[in-house]
This record gives sequence, C-alpha cells and structure tokens, in this order.
Amino acid sequence: MDRRKFMGSAIATAGMLTGFEAVSGAEKAPAQFANKLSLKILGTNWGFAGTTDAFCAAVKKEGYDGIEMWWPGTKEKQKELFAALKKHSLDVGLLCGSGEKDYAAHLDAFKKQIDAATTQYEQKPLYVNCHSGKDFFTYDQNKAFIDHTTAATVKTGIPVYHETHRGRMLFAAHIARNFIEKNPELRLTLDISHWCNVHESLLTDQQETIQLALSRVGHIHSRVGHEEGPQVNDPRAPEWDAALKAHLTWWDTVVENKVKSGETLTVLTEFGPPNYLPTVPFTHQPLADQWAINVHMMHLLRKRYLA
Repeated sequence: MDRRKFMGSAIATAGMLTGFEAVSGAEKAPAQFANKLSLKILGTNWGFAGTTDAFCAAVKKEGYDGIEMWWPGTKEKQKELFAALKKHSLDVGLLCGSGEKDYAAHLDAFKKQIDAATTQYEQKPLYVNCHSGKDFFTYDQNKAFIDHTTAATVKTGIPVYHETHRGRMLFAAHIARNFIEKNPELRLTLDISHWCNVHESLLTDQQETIQLALSRVGHIHSRVGHEEGPQVNDPRAPEWDAALKAHLTWWDTVVENKVKSGETLTVLTEFGPPNYLPTVPFTHQPLADQWAINVHMMHLLRKRYLA
C-alpha cells in the first residue's frame, strides 16, 4: 500500500470509531450528581485555530458549560475573552503558569499572573488552574507557589488548583504525596494521565498515594493516558478499554467525594492536538479527530455522572 492510500485508510478508520460510543464508560458511576448544575464540563481551546469568539461559539453549539484557557496577557485579549463569554453565556476557568528556568523570575511571573487572574476579571472565574513550579526546583522553592495561591484563594474566594503535570511541581505521584501531606490547604487539578506516563503504569502499585491525591481534587482534566504516554490515540477504541476504565475509576472516586460534600465539580475535556495526538508518519496527519473525541468525553461524563 502506498503512503497516500495508507493515510486515507488510517483517517477512514479513525472516523469509524464513533461506533464505539457505547463502550464501558457510558454506564452509570457508583455515585451521581442529582443536580445537573453540580457538574460543569468545559471545552479547551488547545488546538483550536480560530478566534476566541469562534471558539466560544463552537463550544456553546456542542453543549459545553464553559471554557478553560490561559489568562490573556494583554488588556485587548482580556476584553476579547470576556466579551465572548458574555455573548455566548459561558463559564470560564483560567490557566496560569510560568516558563522561566530561573527560580526568582519564574516565581515573580507566576505571582503576577495569579494576582491578575484573581482580581482583574470582568467575569469571575470558576477556578484558576496552575502549571506550578518546576520538577527540578527544590521542595521549599515549589512550596512558595502553594503559599501564594493559598493566600489568593483566602483573599478572593476563587479556588486555585495545582495540576498534576509533567515537568511541574507535582509531576509524579510520590512527589505529590509529599506536598499533600505537608500542605493541608493544597488542592489539585487531577490530570492523572501524566502520572501513568511518568510511572509507566496504571498506578496499581501506588493505591494509597492515589487515594490520598483523589481526596484533594477540585478539578479534573479528563484526558486518558496509558503506560507509555499521556494520551491514548482514541479513547473509543477497544484496545484502550483498560486505560479508560482505570481513569473512570479514579474520576468516580472524585465524583463520590463531591456528591458527599455537596460541592460542584468542574471537568475539562482535554485531549490535545498533535503531537499529543499521534499522527501518520511523513504526513503529520492526525489519526483521530481531537474535537470529536473531546465532545465524546463530554457526553460520556454527563451520562456517567448525572442521575
């Protein structure tokens, strides 16, 4: 088979996967929210090529409750975001983080983003999610990020979560456990797909640590990872059933905790574009439809977690 025919065959196969909508994940979880407003599912602009207004229009059309995106760095972009949110009647969660390798510069930039996102908005965000610190910063250096966000939450009432993300402060389960045990105010954005990749497993040998982490979760990034990567090529494909079930079991526990506490849970459908999404060699053609996968996850989560 020549390259062009192979590419066409691969894309066609990816398109056929919508037939797996009724896989195990569509069943009801052990606990569900009686009030549908207690579960807010948000769409990501990661990989979306259009304007903020076009993105919000597309999200609204699909039936999402809102969006998550990075705190805009300019007043012009901030006005654009809040105008689109108002126009399309959407909720918003904000992302903050810093990329500097120098610790002092990194922390300073991080603090400025957090302070702006929690005070300079036209529409109050549901939460702020942080890409916090660096995996090579010391414990005490990374703790400064927690201390600052804890103060911001106390001051503004906006929950600030720290994401379990590779390359960041909480890049691995055992590292996160140390932070959790020493910082009772720490709350997490659970993107456990990263830990599957870091530990090259579905974490069956770290159950106690995982349960501790699940008890601190305020927000979920619902990407499905596997032992060799942070994102399966398509969660509807039957070969990923074990990975999907593992993630659903973790999310089930978070939902049960939120139902018991009476708290609202926010979830972002965060399957990403290439190169998170695998591609056909030589062509960079994605093997599946990122947007369709995220919409599928939105419907799966609602079916599973709403009574």
